[in-house]
Amino acid sequence: METINNASLVKKQYANSANLSTRISLHDKYSTNKMGFGNWIFSNYEIEPGMKVLELGCGTGDMWKGHDDLIATCGKLVLSDFSEGMLETAKATVGEHDNTEFRVIDIQSIPFEDESFDVVIANMMLYHVPDLKLGLREVRRVLKKTGKFYCATYGEHGIAEYMAQKLGRYGVEDKLNKSFTIQNGGTLLGGFFPRVELLEYKDSLAVTNVEDLVDYIYSLSSMTSLASVPRQEILDTLSENVRDGVLSVPKEYGMFVASES
Repeated sequence: METINNASLVKKQYANSANLSTRISLHDKYSTNKMGFGNWIFSNYEIEPGMKVLELGCGTGDMWKGHDDLIATCGKLVLSDFSEGMLETAKATVGEHDNTEFRVIDIQSIPFEDESFDVVIANMMLYHVPDLKLGLREVRRVLKKTGKFYCATYGEHGIAEYMAQKLGRYGVEDKLNKSFTIQNGGTLLGGFFPRVELLEYKDSLAVTNVEDLVDYIYSLSSMTSLASVPRQEILDTLSENVRDGVLSVPKEYGMFVASES
């Protein structure tokens, strides 16, 4: 829901896992699709025994919880992030595995040889990359000819658009970083991969405690216009939209699967 345009802002926003955990918590509690976005993403991975897997921007590593069987399937699993603080959380979350290593990596300069991996993953992070074309070129370089690139992202008609509509009177605008979305991601990937498929995840939020949504809003760096607005006023404004005890908020997410053939 936010715009982060350079490396220093990304590092500040993700210096530790606190803000990200607040956002993950809201989705965990109120998503109407009970499968869960992380579980859905994993259900679409095609990882065969012995494959070498690289995840860029692994975040807290939380999505790998409960997937020890898939970790064991990998011949090698490299979990990486741009943020050292985030990577420390991922180490604690995922734990030690003989075939797994944790690396601080910038997608724009991946420190591996050509065609090193069968699978490359970059979920909910490509819109942060300063030079996206360079990043995608690097992904293509380290991916084997027979490999697949999985990259989940959001759409342009979800939470950010909703917040701009409901909180516009306070100067809140739809500042969603649209550099890589469901709407334009296919075209961007098509410049590097002959085959690109979009898988859509149907979901929304059914919020029963609006306080949690307010916490989510204040975890976003793009909400600076609310700094001088009393929290209770934001709570009251959003509460006006509650119907039968539920505040319904749209979500739009999906994942691209890119490959050579």
